[in-house]
Amino acid sequence: MVSSPAVGSISAPDDPLLHDLYGSTCRELPTASDRLRLVASFERPIDLVELEQLCDAVGWSRRPLRRVRRALDNSLLVVGLWRHDPRVPRLVGFARCTGDGVLDATIWDLAIHPLYQRSGLGRGLMQAIVERLQTLGVERATLFADPDVIDFYQRQGWTLEPDGVRCAFWYSR
Repeated sequence: MVSSPAVGSISAPDDPLLHDLYGSTCRELPTASDRLRLVASFERPIDLVELEQLCDAVGWSRRPLRRVRRALDNSLLVVGLWRHDPRVPRLVGFARCTGDGVLDATIWDLAIHPLYQRSGLGRGLMQAIVERLQTLGVERATLFADPDVIDFYQRQGWTLEPDGVRCAFWYSR
């Protein structure tokens, strides 16, 4: 079986309301507060305006929304991290993968809103992605990251490319 890089635990919620809002495969990520619920979902549609606001918050340059929609539509996986509110869930994290869904996948655009960073949510979102890739039977995943966040991926067990610059790899074992 495939082993994933070491990260904290996430769980499938028992709450039927969460399944209604986020889909049957949603996962609740642990938080330090009982009042804060964060849910990763591969099924809930991503609102482009919310995604643009998230990208602005993390300092990414803007992309034309029609191209972003095409990128999402052509991605193997798209995952949102939602601050749960039964009336208006808020997008606080995001990532997507491209690939063939069998042998290889590439993770792109992992973003966690700055207000939620440094609390394990990036690790939790990465774990949800890796688990989904394992379910698909993907043998190898790559990701590209800015040099200032490479340590984040190394701490999770990703192997850096030989020059250790922008690319990291995960292999099934």
